[in-house]
Amino acid sequence: MRVVLQRVANASVAIAGQTVGAIDRGYLLLVGIADSDTQAELDYVVRKVSNLRIFEDADDRMNLALADVNGAILSVSQFTLYANTKKGNRPSFTDAGQPEFAELMYDKFNAQLAAAGFAVATGEFGADMQVSLVNDGPVTIIFDTDNK
Repeated sequence: MRVVLQRVANASVAIAGQTVGAIDRGYLLLVGIADSDTQAELDYVVRKVSNLRIFEDADDRMNLALADVNGAILSVSQFTLYANTKKGNRPSFTDAGQPEFAELMYDKFNAQLAAAGFAVATGEFGADMQVSLVNDGPVTIIFDTDNK
């Protein structure tokens, strides 16, 4: 599982010009699933995202977690996180999870984040989406469960 987390002042995702998900302060998550991912990978990333302390406290130190700032999550599926660019100029996506499996895991991931108490907005799995964001910092963190 690969997740690119961006701390945002706000973010939204649109499909065919219609906004389908939007948040104010919080995290934009770009989520890639592999066929080898299990519940253990979901649990790991949910724990890391939930407890990550990258919001400034009163002393301007990254010391607060998402819950501490009443932040929200915008989760967007992105199979291209598994692009293999070793050969040629056209990336291969064979390492990305099969759509049926990846969608199931993506839905479970979002449900776990919601069960942890976060407001979770999403895009639409497999859709052509336009993502807009104001990266706050900028702060970008990459999680790859192959490198726990």
